[in-house]
Amino acid sequence: MSVSITASAAEHISKCLKDRGQGEGLRVKVKPSGCSGYSYVLDFADHIEANDEVFEDQGVKILVDKDSLPILEGTEVDYVQEGLNRFFRFNNPRVKDECGCGESFSV
Repeated sequence: MSVSITASAAEHISKCLKDRGQGEGLRVKVKPSGCSGYSYVLDFADHIEANDEVFEDQGVKILVDKDSLPILEGTEVDYVQEGLNRFFRFNNPRVKDECGCGESFSV
């Protein structure tokens, strides 16, 4: 299994990396947080770390640390626009429950 992205997410990530002028790809991980257990953490990765698993989808690299991979495995990262809001949405098949505000989840 792996972590994948939609065409919309690939386009947005590519644009951001180009605007930054550097970067290997998008780093995705989870951290203990919130009322449900975990939250997603996103950052642009300038270097591939020894602990990273690298997935490439639609010409974009997604870097996931090995500690987060069991929770993120099979996840699709999307970039959506709802009204004036634009954000990444995670379609994670492992999620069992989410908090009411949508900031955290449990597996």
